[in-house]
Amino acid sequence: MTLQSFGVIGLAVMGENIALNVERNGFPIAVYNRSREKTDAFMSNRAGGRNVKAAFTLEEFVASLERPRKILVMVQAGKPVDAVIQQLKPLLQEGDIIIDGGNSWFEDTERRTQELEPTGLRYIGMGVSGGEEGALNGPSLMPGGTKSSYEYLSPIFNRIAAQVDDGPCVTYIGPGGSGHYVKMVHNGIEYGDMQLIAEAYDLLKNVGGLDATQLHQVFTEWNQTDELNSFLIEITANIFPYVDPGTKQPLVDLIVDAAGQKGTGRWTVQTALELGVAIPTITAAVNSRIISSIREERIAASKQLTGPVPTQFKDTRTFVNMVRDALYCSKICSYAQGMALISTASKTYNWGLNLGEMARIWKGGCIIRAGFLNKIKKAFDENPALPNLLLAPEFKQTILDRQSAWREIIVTAAKTGIPVPAFSASLDYFDSYRRERLPQNLTQAQRDYFGAHTYKRVDIEGTFHTEWVPIAEAKK
Repeated sequence: MTLQSFGVIGLAVMGENIALNVERNGFPIAVYNRSREKTDAFMSNRAGGRNVKAAFTLEEFVASLERPRKILVMVQAGKPVDAVIQQLKPLLQEGDIIIDGGNSWFEDTERRTQELEPTGLRYIGMGVSGGEEGALNGPSLMPGGTKSSYEYLSPIFNRIAAQVDDGPCVTYIGPGGSGHYVKMVHNGIEYGDMQLIAEAYDLLKNVGGLDATQLHQVFTEWNQTDELNSFLIEITANIFPYVDPGTKQPLVDLIVDAAGQKGTGRWTVQTALELGVAIPTITAAVNSRIISSIREERIAASKQLTGPVPTQFKDTRTFVNMVRDALYCSKICSYAQGMALISTASKTYNWGLNLGEMARIWKGGCIIRAGFLNKIKKAFDENPALPNLLLAPEFKQTILDRQSAWREIIVTAAKTGIPVPAFSASLDYFDSYRRERLPQNLTQAQRDYFGAHTYKRVDIEGTFHTEWVPIAEAKK
């Protein structure tokens, strides 16, 4: 019996597409899905004429694969992944490799690695970015685990990943759960990027007075610039001219203003808090989705709470350019926060991550692919110890040159009642990071006052505590 090179468990759209990607690139595949109907539909339609072998039991699936077996699990994160692993374990042999390609919590990946590796089975936790199209035509892949396992899989990964000017969009991320961690932060940056674009759209529409045709033109122009050229800007430009056939209105205007989320943005915020890394732009993006979800409550509040009515900015072209500058400066801050979080996690968990490589593999295939990732890669290649992207010469100068427009946009938003939480959080991040002295000296005094938490002084070495109440009473 001829054995297949690669196996895929889970035939939802992402699983189907990545399976077809693997087969198209020269690796015969075996597929299995818990629901036989799903497998039958795949085989009779999309898999027709391809080197794909369907299995209807896990025993049959495992038996159809050459050794060491390479099995990609594309099922819902959490308990379903654990269930599949438990079912596979008694069927596999030493050296076989399980690859989790879902959006798993990195600590789950760490746990599974520690459970499986001592048994002789190998485990890879791999972030996959690019959505359905990327999975089919070339995603960005972020595999973490033992390096020897990655090296065995790399001939396949190198072929199925997106291809850019400096190689395939895949690299060995690091040990344990590092691959899923980097994918999680990637998604957090994605949240920030999408919220910043939404705020730019809100300003251009409600203060700039731009209609859908003009918005399409502006975002198309922005996508042709070095600063803002990106997948998200491109698809945003493509959204505006789409007209609903029934109402003849721009479809975007008919979509309910409540954004969903699957959890990776929230995870990014949680782990940032645990590691003590400030990511206010990404946090603002998560909060914005949360507040958008209470739509009925907002509608009721809008009938009672008043504020300024947006008025159109007189010089449209100047306003568009100011929003562009504010968007780019804020975008730099969002990526700076994500990279700072990855850097801190790398040091905390001893992963040894290469930030320049992270930027490189995001250049193609993934949702946050953007032209300016070349600049981020260059910044970390030139200085791997760079503490923050804001200090890279090019980004530093960009913000210094454009911050006046950035500030003016936020002032305009406040005066016209347009919420710009991610724009504002980005500017606050920049202003906090550049300040030599912040007001937290008062915060520390308060903590010492009510909880004897002590404080340090700028003029004397050591740790101090003051009995503040007697001093305050003595001065009465």
